[in-house]
Amino acid sequence: MAENKKSDTPTPKSGSSKRGAKTTRRQNAEKGFTASPTLAANLQVVLVDLIELSLQGKQAHWNVVGRNFRDTHRQLDEIIEAARTFSDTVAERMRALHAVPDGRTDTIAETTSLPAFPAGEVSTTDTIDLITERLDAAVGTMRGVHDAVDEEDPTSADILHAVIESLEQFAWMVSAENRTPAGR
Repeated sequence: MAENKKSDTPTPKSGSSKRGAKTTRRQNAEKGFTASPTLAANLQVVLVDLIELSLQGKQAHWNVVGRNFRDTHRQLDEIIEAARTFSDTVAERMRALHAVPDGRTDTIAETTSLPAFPAGEVSTTDTIDLITERLDAAVGTMRGVHDAVDEEDPTSADILHAVIESLEQFAWMVSAENRTPAGR
């Protein structure tokens, strides 16, 4: 006859887990880490510039004309897709931190750090310069808030690292279209 033994493994009581430390009021299983107003504001300025970058990229995409049109047109699509993906990542990170992203058009228009994109057709040469300037501006926004974001939430700073790396690479690739070799 088999013995009926109690298990040596303690059973968790309701509300606790088998592993892990107790959570604090600021960080708990239901709500996770909560962004401070400063962290939320810093992520919001990044979000605004990423949304504006995607919108201006689309404006350029529709209205670019001239030499290397096809390559510029396609490269703009890559930048637009990246900016949209990055803006979604930042907005969803904000929600994960219980902050509320604001991507409304009036908010974007009022708060972006990107200069306005010109209306009408724009030559490929000018488009290259204009998009490079906007990529640099968006990166500047991220670099401007990076240290404060990193101080409070290294995970959000990691997102900024990835976005900065990608946008700087786009800026290099786009700007190379108008460059001449050094020393010439």
